[in-house]
Amino acid sequence: MRKQLQPADYLKKILTARVYDVAVESALEPARNLSRRLHNKILLKREDQQAVFSFKLRGAYNKMAHLAPEQLKRGVICASAGNHAQGVAMAAHRMGVRAVIVMPVTTPQLKVEAVKALGGEVVLHGDSYSDAYDHAVELEKQQALTFVHPFDDPDVIAGQGTIAMEILRQHQGPLDAVFVAIGGGGLISGVASYIKSVRPEVKVVGVQMTDSDAMLRSVAANKRVTLPDVGLFADGTAVKLVGEETFRIARQLVDEFITVDTDAACAAIKDIFVDTRSIVEPSGAMAVAAIKEYVAKHKTRGETYAAILCGANMNFDRLRFVAERAEVGEEREALFAVTIPEERGSFRRFCELIGTLPGGPRNVTEFNYRISDEKVAHVFVGLTTHGKGESGRIAASFTRHGFEALDLTHDDLAKEHIRHMVGGHSPLAKDERLLRFIFPERPGALMKFLSRMRPSWNISLFHYRNQGADYGRILVGMQVPQADGKAFQAFLDELGYPYVEETSNPVYRLFLRS
Repeated sequence: MRKQLQPADYLKKILTARVYDVAVESALEPARNLSRRLHNKILLKREDQQAVFSFKLRGAYNKMAHLAPEQLKRGVICASAGNHAQGVAMAAHRMGVRAVIVMPVTTPQLKVEAVKALGGEVVLHGDSYSDAYDHAVELEKQQALTFVHPFDDPDVIAGQGTIAMEILRQHQGPLDAVFVAIGGGGLISGVASYIKSVRPEVKVVGVQMTDSDAMLRSVAANKRVTLPDVGLFADGTAVKLVGEETFRIARQLVDEFITVDTDAACAAIKDIFVDTRSIVEPSGAMAVAAIKEYVAKHKTRGETYAAILCGANMNFDRLRFVAERAEVGEEREALFAVTIPEERGSFRRFCELIGTLPGGPRNVTEFNYRISDEKVAHVFVGLTTHGKGESGRIAASFTRHGFEALDLTHDDLAKEHIRHMVGGHSPLAKDERLLRFIFPERPGALMKFLSRMRPSWNISLFHYRNQGADYGRILVGMQVPQADGKAFQAFLDELGYPYVEETSNPVYRLFLRS
């Protein structure tokens, strides 16, 4: 059984880590615009500026530098969602050894090509890191390779911990908290081990996506919890099961955990761009998103926070999705479904009301409408806002003035699909059930769906919009007789794609269902 390392052991390992053969001491820069907005000093640790655009090469190289010559001679293997893969590939290239890299099929192509360019032998397998890991373990045994774990290894953890060593050396003044994104937990374990040994008064705050929060759930349960599925937007932190060692350390040393959603990550990507003119990947922006949540929750002013920008490996095409969702994530735009009488002058009255809403004039960012009823019209409206929390007040104002309104600002169905397809009522869609699916963006995904359907179930609605991600968000209406309820549920379970049934969603009933 491996001896449990204590904080003093990790401190020594971090101080003597071999990382600077490949890594540089990244800059710690003030985010001036964000600091002014939040009334706190925000510092950005620029790990996005490393040679592989991520911190991961630190831990990978440190681990490989501690391997015996005979282990290196056999070659190394790793499983990775992308950034650790590049770190291992670069380290192997520098050391002149073979590197086999197992990556999920959902990995952005940018990361796959980067690994190949560094000489890594890429094997694509599974939809998540955990799937890739299981396959890598099999290949390790078959080919007698040496496994380089992306997070659950003391040498990897120590390599990542050098980031905290640099932060405390670079910033000599007061520091209230360091915010760290969590996937498997290697980065936060190294950061927390160093900070709590040297400056225990500094808070260490872990950040996870709401749909990939394995560490938070594990700490709450006091045991490692395996998630059935993980979100794919922040692919760098999409881990179903955290490491044994990283769980042990995080449970002991991390002060607080915060979760952020996709919209918050998109807004943070924009915030970072405004201050640095650099574009980080979703995982790289999670720490900044969490700082904004932390400040809003605790109402702090005058404190100093550091955010580790842990990666910048994102497909360019994904920026379309980020740009679309950033405004909503920052709540600079609010979306509404408004019901107005289908009579002369009502539209004009509604537009006049928009100009007199509390808080001053607002721009209309979106307006979708199609006549569908003799008495009322349902209108999809987007409006600019001046800050968070306004959408509810605007909806209430509409209602007070006789225009029944539904606030859609936080409704995923509305933001992803309905805004593009208003006006789809159909008297023919009997027994329709509406579902949102996440399909992997790879050949055969749709055919798998179609081939497992019963021939008697008719597709009455299908909406898909490619947004540059490695998965597709699909909205499907299917006519399923009530008597087929159990068979339909069995079909969904067998299919295995993440889904949300939206048949009862009020947005669907307003705009699509007859």
